[in-house]
Amino acid sequence: MADSAKSVVHLEDVAALADVSVATASKALNNKPRISAETRLRVQQAAKKLKYPAKQSGRVSPKKKTGVIGLITSDLQGRFSTPILIGAENEFRAHSASVLLANARGDDVLEREHVAKLLSLEVDGLLIVQCKTNPRPSLGKNCNVPLVYVYGPSSDNDDCSVACDNVEAGRTAVNHLISCGRRRIAIIAGDETYTATDDRTKGALEALAEFGLEPAGPIRYGRWDENWGRAATRLLLDQDVDFDAVVCQSDQLARGCIDALKERGLRIPDDVAVIGHDNWSILTTSSRPPLTSIDNNTELLGRVAARYLIDAINGNPHHGVEYLPCKLIQRESTLPLD
Repeated sequence: MADSAKSVVHLEDVAALADVSVATASKALNNKPRISAETRLRVQQAAKKLKYPAKQSGRVSPKKKTGVIGLITSDLQGRFSTPILIGAENEFRAHSASVLLANARGDDVLEREHVAKLLSLEVDGLLIVQCKTNPRPSLGKNCNVPLVYVYGPSSDNDDCSVACDNVEAGRTAVNHLISCGRRRIAIIAGDETYTATDDRTKGALEALAEFGLEPAGPIRYGRWDENWGRAATRLLLDQDVDFDAVVCQSDQLARGCIDALKERGLRIPDDVAVIGHDNWSILTTSSRPPLTSIDNNTELLGRVAARYLIDAINGNPHHGVEYLPCKLIQRESTLPLD
């Protein structure tokens, strides 16, 4: 009775005994290349010792689809990750696929553990959701299932990634302010360690140059919070910079900017128009006046990334980074001049 109650041996058990990753164990048992003879033998001996079923251990036809997708996020609390997850799950459901969700909490070691666990559960593919826009290291080619990265792209251009077009977002912000009659446009930027900061600044400068304009005052970089938005705006005012609009690279910066402008008796948008980025509803709709913002289109990112993963599972992989457009959400903080 005790023998019949023994649990089934899984690939992760073989990997643990052989002291290799699940991906390496799978490659060794399926006679994949780029595995040393010593490692292959150690894995095979572990499989034999554990009586890992031969039908699972290799030399079989391509693995049958399970209809299950592994989804790993770096941040379940974030305002960016959640809509991406919703968009992805909706797309997977439309293709009758189920989702197993894991939260790596921004920890690389925990992420690798989740990858190994999901592979041991024989998922058809993995969707890797980042909480930052910065390129991230690739998980490599040893997973034996398709991978797609979303929001933060893989640094390997052979991988498939889906990300926001932050350069175009910077152009959109400036072009909108110019369409409202503004010409003296200041830029309050975020943290320079984020690629989103560089990209949004690049787009904004390109749009200004197309109209023969330069930023009003120096571009200043700082934290993505209201305190920096207030401080940077006060610097503009204290240094007598002549400006009639401000591009803020986040909604938090924009809220701080509006506070500082109001402190000096300036009216928004009559005296100064202000635009933010992220379209974070808790800030944009409670702002006075309501804040015009650039929306990252995160739910669309999730849907497209999921669709590309389904394509790859079906034998039609995508490569490189697909940059999806953000969208302008206009509110009262950037009304046209009379």
